[in-house]
Amino acid sequence: MAWKINSTDKEKIDRFTVIKDKVTLPNGDEKTFSYLDFAKGVCILPITENNEILCLKQYRHALKSWEWELPAGMIDKDSDSPLETAKRELEEETGFQAEHWLDLGSFYPSPGSTSEEIHLFAAAGLVSSEQKLENSEQIDLHKLTMDELNTLIKDGEFKHGAGLAAILRYKLIIA
Repeated sequence: MAWKINSTDKEKIDRFTVIKDKVTLPNGDEKTFSYLDFAKGVCILPITENNEILCLKQYRHALKSWEWELPAGMIDKDSDSPLETAKRELEEETGFQAEHWLDLGSFYPSPGSTSEEIHLFAAAGLVSSEQKLENSEQIDLHKLTMDELNTLIKDGEFKHGAGLAAILRYKLIIA
């Protein structure tokens, strides 16, 4: 049974919207439930002709650290499809375009606190283009073998949730 929403307050803070719903639960109790209304996003597993993975080492201010990640970004235009966004983000962040795309589905990274959905893709047939970073992006590009990436994951150094989901989905699909 769904929760009954009695009222909703929204507050826009930069690129986030905080939603505060006053709800009645199925058992009749009333509760205030808040969450982030967040744009949908994409994450790409780029695979070179030598079966290397293009990985990013990116500064993340929220963590105050450099993090291993896969290329990713927000779907910021209502008219853009997830695939169009993935193509744009791959080129902007890595300087590569891909000839072949595999849809790996989507997932909700934190459904208890956000409405965010991330669409996952694998990309191959990479062709060099031009990296076009935003002014807030600090990115070092690395080509890693799958074994090197697996080691980063096992050692707890690769913690990018969307990247982990893309890698897992890819391995399950091609297995």
